Amino acid sequence: MLPCYVVLDLETTGANPVHDRVTEIAAVRMEQGREVARWSTLVNPGISIPPFIQNLTGIDNAMVADAPRFEEVAPRLLELLAGAVLVAHNVRFDHGFLKNEFERARIDLRVKVLCTVLLSRKLYPQHRSHGLDAIMQRHGLHTQERHRAMGDVEMVLAWLQQATQEFGIDTLQARASELLASASSVPSQLETPIKSIPDTPGVYLFYGEGPLPLYIGKSVKLRSRVMSHFQADHSAAKEMGIAQEMRIAQEIRSVQWRETAGELGALLLESRLVKQMQPVYNRQLRRQNSLCAWRLSAEPTARPLLTLVSTDDMDPRRFDSLYGLYRSKRQALEVLRSLAAEHALCPQALGLESGKGRCFAQQIGKCKGLCCGLETPEHHHLRLQLALAAHRLKAWPFPGKVGLREHDARTDRTDIHVFEHWCHLATVHDEAELEQALQTSRALAFDLDSYRMLVKRLLAPGAATSGLIHFTDRGSA
Repeated sequence: MLPCYVVLDLETTGANPVHDRVTEIAAVRMEQGREVARWSTLVNPGISIPPFIQNLTGIDNAMVADAPRFEEVAPRLLELLAGAVLVAHNVRFDHGFLKNEFERARIDLRVKVLCTVLLSRKLYPQHRSHGLDAIMQRHGLHTQERHRAMGDVEMVLAWLQQATQEFGIDTLQARASELLASASSVPSQLETPIKSIPDTPGVYLFYGEGPLPLYIGKSVKLRSRVMSHFQADHSAAKEMGIAQEMRIAQEIRSVQWRETAGELGALLLESRLVKQMQPVYNRQLRRQNSLCAWRLSAEPTARPLLTLVSTDDMDPRRFDSLYGLYRSKRQALEVLRSLAAEHALCPQALGLESGKGRCFAQQIGKCKGLCCGLETPEHHHLRLQLALAAHRLKAWPFPGKVGLREHDARTDRTDIHVFEHWCHLATVHDEAELEQALQTSRALAFDLDSYRMLVKRLLAPGAATSGLIHFTDRGSA
């Protein structure tokens, strides 16, 4: 099939490569079509094997009690894998576990992989199921050691031999080379052809068996980004974590996508869809509730000088008096206490301490004395503004609505994103939609993610403003 490959199988304590451990390894090295090495060993996982797994594999805690740890057998496994392609049935599972085990041993595993589930799908597209049990039944293969590492390795080898006899070595090599060239281990149960996904900007949605998406992501190259989730070296796992990538790979059934004209449109659409659909694995963008900010009174003698306001009470038109944007009241108070201590501000005036007369901070020399007449309210108010300056929300820099135009020359798609006071009002594609968006009066719904996108796009040093449309003069649109 290939000049040099190792057929490998693992038994483990469970399905999570981060928390679970390897209990058994079996490997057979093939060179130029001949078996040159065969090795198997039990492995002490260092954790208890769940009863369900014991019943499935027949490997119990007593059997592995005196077995070597993974780091002890790692050198032998690396020796077998040297210069070879790692072949396994659902290779993503085995490779994920090996990557984690080698990382714990401070070894960076780098090996090409080939999934025999995907190879079976290429060779036998007329069949729906390509699990090992289905293949064994279809080809009349039998073993007394199913779910033991060497027993499963021998079944894969027996199937490869039958496939070679049926299709010929050249066909098998060609199909295997195609899979290696893709450098991916696409989940065997994925029903959506990867080639059907356009390599354009947009948002992709991973679905399992349920009606709601598992995960929503965005990219300027949809197909490439989707493929990266299934790369053998788990390149996408840097953002999501290997365990989460593995769970998605096990649950995914289909991929949907929505094209945009550029990166900003993809960011806006991703943020909106995640908040609407609440995918299981999009934890960061889902956290939108309980935002709050400090509102500073314009009157130096007001008490307290700062009032905590929630998102519902924030008016994007008055951001010049708001400071912060915090995920919780606790976070807001922690930041304010830190600023008070750093700038010798009066905790009583800030509402951090009750009572009258000298505050506790002044008694220990950490307040300049607003509370006892040693500092004027005006001077303290000015120092408070300076202390809060870095936390001040940006005022909307335009007299009214603006649009940001994006155009994708490959698809000839143009999107115009309409904003007012940091709020995304609409994304339109033609003059009629634009006119309707400009004429429609709607409440401004503040969104932290949109705010941050726009601040970076419009106000960051060196930010490009190409494609910016001012709608104060309607004719400029």
